[in-house]
Amino acid sequence: MAARKGRMEEMTNHGTGWIRMEFIVPSRGLIGFRTQFLTDTRGTGIMNHVFEGYAPWFGDIRTRLSGSLVSDRTGVATSYAMFNIQERGTLFLSPTTEVYEGMIIGENSRVDDMDINITKEKKLTNVRSAGAEVLERLVPPRLMSLEQSLEFCREDECVEVTPAAVRIRKVILDQTVRGRVARSKKTS
Repeated sequence: MAARKGRMEEMTNHGTGWIRMEFIVPSRGLIGFRTQFLTDTRGTGIMNHVFEGYAPWFGDIRTRLSGSLVSDRTGVATSYAMFNIQERGTLFLSPTTEVYEGMIIGENSRVDDMDINITKEKKLTNVRSAGAEVLERLVPPRLMSLEQSLEFCREDECVEVTPAAVRIRKVILDQTVRGRVARSKKTS
């Protein structure tokens, strides 16, 4: 909770194996916390929250230390491209999903964002060799809920909600314009 600007007010150990902890946390610090809480407590924790009041700004809450994998073109995601990309991070979509430029397709294992061609197709030739057609084993995608998507977002990203899907995208879709804006922020 400290990373989410929370302050512990009370901790009670009843001796039964259960511990009651009370925190005062900004509302923005609780976005996406329920999933982490249930994972940490293996589904046995009970969480309740009530509005305490207004407080001064405690500073930025940094919850994600990784970058984004961003689609650099419009098209259909292919399993061939996804097989090569999955080494760079965690993917959020499955093959044959429609993608567009600026759409976030995964989480980068490094701090910076990376533009990726997820629509790359395998070159087809008439020449075949034994063992050349290796079965591509894809790691299942991490499907994110609305709350998880909101937690994942940074200041230059937004969540797009439609009846069919919840997607994350860059605010500026064009990668060349995004690059110019990023360079101008670094120099100023």
